[in-house]
Amino acid sequence: MEKFLGFSLLILWLQLSWVTSQKKVEQSPLSLTVQEGEDAIVNCTYTDTAFNYFFWYHQYHGKGPQLLIQIFSNVATKQDGRFTMHLNKATRNFSLHISASQFGDSGIHFCAASTQCSLGTCSLSQILQLGF
Repeated sequence: MEKFLGFSLLILWLQLSWVTSQKKVEQSPLSLTVQEGEDAIVNCTYTDTAFNYFFWYHQYHGKGPQLLIQIFSNVATKQDGRFTMHLNKATRNFSLHISASQFGDSGIHFCAASTQCSLGTCSLSQILQLGF
């Protein structure tokens, strides 16, 4: 039984490694310093044309990630207060624009993309590819 379990885990690891190597999300710039009141733009590019759901998360020091804004592939732009997200499926790019940045915007921002959402709620999961 132990040999079978070890072999199953190896197969699962090989399958996940292949999926991960095929689907990538990359963020740029990796670091950004902005003065309070200035606008900020962060971009993400992705490789898999099957991605349909795109997210930006904000993480404060010592806390878990919180969804900031999301967009679905049939929408090109979404605005939520000072945050605007743009999606360009032709260039496989999506970006986060922060207008009039505030001290509370500091922290880690990262992008994510997924091929599916379950029950109308999207969250971090194994199918989610993150860009840092």
